Amino acid sequence: MYDIAVIGAGPAGASAALFAAKAGKNTLLIHNDKSMTKRAWLENYYGIEEISGPDLIDIGKKQAVKFGAAVKDEKVQNIVKIDVGFRIETNIGQYEAKYIIIATGALTELAEHLGLKIKPATEPRIKTVIDVDTNGQTSLDGIWAAGTAAGVSVHAIITAGDGARVAINVISEINGERYVDHDILKTSE
Repeated sequence: MYDIAVIGAGPAGASAALFAAKAGKNTLLIHNDKSMTKRAWLENYYGIEEISGPDLIDIGKKQAVKFGAAVKDEKVQNIVKIDVGFRIETNIGQYEAKYIIIATGALTELAEHLGLKIKPATEPRIKTVIDVDTNGQTSLDGIWAAGTAAGVSVHAIITAGDGARVAINVISEINGERYVDHDILKTSE
């Protein structure tokens, strides 16, 4: 069983998986290659002069894998509550996870299918978003949401930050104390 499964590998999802895996959590990142970032060209992403959306997505997935995340190229069709956590049913297989982070961008069909509370979106061209609390928790205990799916701005850098924020909140809940991840510059000696 995975500790955390992240659905969606755009900036929010990959960032959430990166933080979860780096925190030592057994992490699964599932994506169906439908991220709207795949059509993007970015020149306003802090720390990067310019990058294509597909390259940004690839780098995000590689970073998550570097810290131990498993990545599956599959479409999530259903999520079922089980005794401990959830069973994730995809077009190819099934997985179990204690916590779920939904980061499906503009797509809320899965959340609606699960009966999560949905509300009208405020971003242009986004119809609905998942209703979450200030930590990213949805109306179903154990399922969280991040990024555009959770109502934040569609800008990649903002959704990436939100994915990290929600992952840190899930990690903190698992750990029973606030989790902080700060790297220190390595010096050459």
